[in-house]
Amino acid sequence: MEPSSWSPSRLGIVRGKRIVVTGATNGIGFATARALAGAGAEVVLAVRNAQLGNEREAEIGGTTEVAQVDLADLSSVRRFVDTLDGEVDILIDNAGMVPQHRASTVDGFETAIGTNFLGPFALTNLLLPRVRERVVLVGSNAHRNATIDPEDLHLRQVKWRISRSYAQSKLAVMLWGLELDRRLREGGSPVTAMLCDPGWAASNISNKPKLGVVHKVVQAAANTFANDIDAGAAPTLYCLTEPIPPGSYVSVDGLRALRGVPVLYGRSALACDYDLAGRLWAAAEKETGTSYPL
Repeated sequence: MEPSSWSPSRLGIVRGKRIVVTGATNGIGFATARALAGAGAEVVLAVRNAQLGNEREAEIGGTTEVAQVDLADLSSVRRFVDTLDGEVDILIDNAGMVPQHRASTVDGFETAIGTNFLGPFALTNLLLPRVRERVVLVGSNAHRNATIDPEDLHLRQVKWRISRSYAQSKLAVMLWGLELDRRLREGGSPVTAMLCDPGWAASNISNKPKLGVVHKVVQAAANTFANDIDAGAAPTLYCLTEPIPPGSYVSVDGLRALRGVPVLYGRSALACDYDLAGRLWAAAEKETGTSYPL
């Protein structure tokens, strides 16, 4: 892993491009959207909270629009795709969450797998015919600590734990990216798929209701040891500007990939398992009622 000389000055390449960023109201998604708008892109802030999205739009400036979508609700995902006009150059599947207890989405999915994987998977399948250039999936090096059973995505056959739930959802994203890249290349599509990991960024991903003390501890540690949100957004932006191979995984170069600058990075053996990725894809199509459209 060679140190990167990447800087936001390289973002001129996105000027005039229409880019959808999910989860753009806070943290890494907000920093990503702000950087892209500042570089002259036309940014769609795809957000769960439209009121907060409007506030962020005013903060960001540039050419932006707000579109409401709740990735934990497939009907909201379908409505978002149906109401979004025109084509998109780049889709950035950034939104994610860390569950604090076992819960289910309105579709009956375990919350983390539903929000971090199945919702974005459905959105991408539905929007992909209108994507012209690139899809970027925000994963996590937490995937290295995970296993996944496509027949038990909702963790009904094992003991539910926060760490297991989150890590499994991020391994799912990694495998999804592996299979999406394979399908795009096999079909000769001009669209490419990339994966990235922001490292440990001082975002608000742990800021959930009734979690005040835990969030304060996590945030204090992050503010001391982690990347800020702009540095956390850098791996995503790197995927848009650098001449890297389709299917690349970009993380950061520091100790245990917790902080640093963007670099091409390795992934776990499970995250490279094409057979597992294919079985996961089939399970996700069944769960979401969507399929690969190209």
